[in-house]
Amino acid sequence: MRTKLLLLCLALLALGSSSCRKDRPGPPDDTPVVVGSDGVYITNEGNFGWGNATVSYHDRTNGTTVEDLYAPANGSALGDVCQSMTLFNDRGYLVVNNSGKVVVVDPQTFVATATITGFSSPRYLLPVSNGKAYVTDLFADAIAVVDLVTNTITGSIPVPGRTEELALAYGKAFVTAPEGDQVLVIDTATDQLIDSIPVSIGGSSIRQDANGRLWVLCGGSMGGGIAPALHRFDPATLAVEASFAFPASASPWRLTINDAHDVLYFLDGGVYRMAIHDSVLPTNAFIPADNRNFYGLGVDPDNGTIYVSDAVDYVQHGVVLRYSPGGTELGSFLAGIIPGGFCFP
Repeated sequence: MRTKLLLLCLALLALGSSSCRKDRPGPPDDTPVVVGSDGVYITNEGNFGWGNATVSYHDRTNGTTVEDLYAPANGSALGDVCQSMTLFNDRGYLVVNNSGKVVVVDPQTFVATATITGFSSPRYLLPVSNGKAYVTDLFADAIAVVDLVTNTITGSIPVPGRTEELALAYGKAFVTAPEGDQVLVIDTATDQLIDSIPVSIGGSSIRQDANGRLWVLCGGSMGGGIAPALHRFDPATLAVEASFAFPASASPWRLTINDAHDVLYFLDGGVYRMAIHDSVLPTNAFIPADNRNFYGLGVDPDNGTIYVSDAVDYVQHGVVLRYSPGGTELGSFLAGIIPGGFCFP
């Protein structure tokens, strides 16, 4: 009788262990992974001050997910708050905010090849030529100029306050500046701030559409009584062509665009979408949040698949949900802690 009871307990224990493992991204050990080109990188911020930032990888071909590419490949943790990732010239640039660094990796093996230091609190990196990039910053009141050959900071561009996302057009970098009500314009040949475009306060994300126009999403100011707004402007003339005001109660962010560059998406609880030729803002969520904590948003430039991350409680592993361009849920997978961004090869 005892033998049967023991065997039953062992079987239940094995079943429980197996079900737990299914809920975790792989691999379960520290074996480095070589990734392919048919997938998506997920930047997991981790908890501020905890040093538990990671980058996950989801393979679209076989449906597998690697929770942490960096630590197994390098024998150490990535750092504190992985803010963003940029792929350029067969290199991956990981902007690690609270660690004040940009780590350069081989995007297939994720082995680090260089670390760029000297930042205050870096946010986003934009290559503006084959050998030069700009890096925005939370506290520096300047944009860092980075040499992509030597992987060093070679200069800085003074700006009024915090800077976030950037876009490149007509030899100029257009930079969002959340503390003000302007998009900053920088001449990439001279690394000089040469102009600004009046928008609303709280500009954060910026995208270029199929007509070459730039869209900037501004969060407004709750304390100042300024509602959020979405603006479209011509980067050639710097003229604002259209402005869309949100209700004062709205909190839109994470502006992105589809593979054809003709449909915009953003978060405001749920996922909203808006065609670039629409004359009014959407009023209903395209993908309702349904009590989920939507935090990150990305659209695959190859097939239009929509990726939305659920940060859950900001402590346990986040969930990434996949949707077709028509809004049909395609599945989900676990990533790291606070998945905030998506980077497509």
